[in-house]
Amino acid sequence: MSTLLLLSRGRILDAAQGIDREGDLLLVDGRIARVAPGGSIDVPQGTARIDCGGKIVAPGLIDPHVHLREPGGEAKETIKSGCASAVAGGFTTVCCMPNTSPTIDTTTTVRFVQHAALEARNDGGAARVFVVAAATVGRKGEQLAPMAAMADAGAVGFSDDGDGITNPEMMRRVLEVCATLNKPFMQHCQDPLLSEGGVMHEGPVATRLGLLPWPREAEEIMLERDVRLNRAIGARYHAQHLSSGGSAEIIRRARAEGIRVSGEASPHHLLLTDEACTGYNTLAKMNPPLRTAADIAALKRAIADGTIDILATDHAPHTTAEKSGDFSSAPFGIIGLDCALALYAKALIDDGVIGWPRLIELLTRTPAALCGLDAAGLGTLREGAVGDVTIIDPNHEWTIDVTRFASKSRNCPFDGWRVRGRAMTTIIDGRIAHTVSPS
Repeated sequence: MSTLLLLSRGRILDAAQGIDREGDLLLVDGRIARVAPGGSIDVPQGTARIDCGGKIVAPGLIDPHVHLREPGGEAKETIKSGCASAVAGGFTTVCCMPNTSPTIDTTTTVRFVQHAALEARNDGGAARVFVVAAATVGRKGEQLAPMAAMADAGAVGFSDDGDGITNPEMMRRVLEVCATLNKPFMQHCQDPLLSEGGVMHEGPVATRLGLLPWPREAEEIMLERDVRLNRAIGARYHAQHLSSGGSAEIIRRARAEGIRVSGEASPHHLLLTDEACTGYNTLAKMNPPLRTAADIAALKRAIADGTIDILATDHAPHTTAEKSGDFSSAPFGIIGLDCALALYAKALIDDGVIGWPRLIELLTRTPAALCGLDAAGLGTLREGAVGDVTIIDPNHEWTIDVTRFASKSRNCPFDGWRVRGRAMTTIIDGRIAHTVSPS
């Protein structure tokens, strides 16, 4: 007997099909069976239904940049807890980074993550996990990892995230391999010499706090170099977690020249400045660091004009003990999957930068295309596609409470913020994986 689920009267948003209209959507046996924008769908009596009146019906959200910490960092997060965190935030698919212990730089570690993710899914309610593998052995930038073999094993892209590839000749080789494999390279743009010892943005706040500075140029110079290297190679080059307005301008110029490059922004770089570090607040310690209001404005302009075309949380769990140390020794990073959607809405919709259709596109179609997930039927509500759907109430007001997060970690500077917009129901393979009480 077929399993049916009808989503009725929702605002269907699917950039892949150019749909923005109220209507019905029917899921049958885990797939999108029918989409009826502007109409209704007749179903047998007794069919399970969700009334989506006043809500957005979107493809399952995709985050191409998360840290699940497993293997090696299970005290901070596990694949299972990270997937639960994703689903709680409306994300049905995540791509995990390779800076684990051991590094995801072999087919064995790729398959380990895939197996652990499959076990989490079999337990029910877990997001899909795709692996972004390391481009160099141990992420040391000295020797190419077995990239072709890992791609054959299912890696959807490559990154030495946590470190940029400093050697330009090695970077050239990585880009050439990525071009051959037709896989994206996701660069952590950080010149280690310019940022050496730095713990926050170079500026008056760092001076006042007596903390070592990390200038914008550490990001911009590596990005500029990579763009030049990729001019002739044409690999799918993607700049992660942009923090500098200057970086946005580099990508804008490169695109105008026809160079293949994309960029992403994270919630914290769109909402917080280096002033958040005041009081030696380790929850505001980021890599790359929080910068200035001018940088935020430039990043928002880049999102508005399409220069930045992907949003990603850079979900980075750490234990409370680690973040409780002094500012200089505390680790970089925050968690964000549980609350990212509302933060994007606050930064971009409430501020008039973009509307909900474009926001959904930046969280579905574009990340799916970056990682080749569109070929697997993800990032769209097209008939026959995978039955992953996120139902969003754009007007739901709530208070971020880290104690209620599904993540194992609590390192979030947005605790206590009053926000608007929430994923009320997350559906994976046509089954409800997570739901939020409307009260």
